[in-house]
Amino acid sequence: MSKVSNSGESAKPAAGLASVVIGQLRPAILSVLALSLLTGIAFPLTLWVVGRPLFPRQAGGSLIVSGGTVIGSELIGQQFTHPEYFHSRPSAAGAGYDGTASGGTNLGPNDRKLTEGAPGFLGIRQLAEEYRRDNGLAPEVPIPVDAVTRSASGLDPHISPQNAALQVPRVARARGLSQAAVRHLVESYTSAPQLGFLGSRRVSVLELNMALDRASRPSRGQAGH
Repeated sequence: MSKVSNSGESAKPAAGLASVVIGQLRPAILSVLALSLLTGIAFPLTLWVVGRPLFPRQAGGSLIVSGGTVIGSELIGQQFTHPEYFHSRPSAAGAGYDGTASGGTNLGPNDRKLTEGAPGFLGIRQLAEEYRRDNGLAPEVPIPVDAVTRSASGLDPHISPQNAALQVPRVARARGLSQAAVRHLVESYTSAPQLGFLGSRRVSVLELNMALDRASRPSRGQAGH
């Protein structure tokens, strides 16, 4: 009695399975390619083509130029340590304010390193002590949160008006200016919330320090030191 081979029958389900897999992979691969071309090439290229002629300054990085020299950008904070300048918010971007290493500390609110610090890393307590010492503040004076915490990007170019107000006496004393004159400059470089409701009022540190340089002759260099 001869046996009937069923190899042809078993090949059919295998071929059907392969067809199903290919049918599922094909749209997935095509979707990845299409989205890569759209979001990785077409969209950035469109922004560049439209942005360059219509918004040349913003497309160029919102650079701040003084005397023909690029001092910085409106979008990236800088470190200031001299007493005659307003100090920026602390930064955890690289070695600090590094535009190529934007990022925060990634430390949770209950992490002791964030609050108490560690070797090579100032915690909130140390930053608060340093801030009070630099600005001659009593221990009971509340300190704005942006003075002792790092932003998520590490590149925040602004500080809060409350932070700037506590630095006014130090800056005025180091500059030989009246506190009223320094407060007027702070107000001049304070921006309102975008569209009237997005975000909070903020002070541009670099632009304010450059205005201070124009208003007086500091004993140490130019803004950015």
